[in-house]
Amino acid sequence: MTYVDTSDISAQMFVTVLLFLIVLAPMFSLGILRLFQSKKKAGFMYMLSGLVVYVIFQTFMSIFF
Repeated sequence: MTYVDTSDISAQMFVTVLLFLIVLAPMFSLGILRLFQSKKKAGFMYMLSGLVVYVIFQTFMSIFF
């Protein structure tokens, strides 16, 4: 088993990733839940909003980090 070196990750980057995961993960989870509940419109809206948040996150990370 090896150790992962996390010394290169700044505190600002860690907080940014954490905040986006707090938003991104529930969007996809709720989208899947709504699809299982046969609420297709709400499910796809959650999935689409999760995708939009992901694109914003990728743009933000490429600009600032």
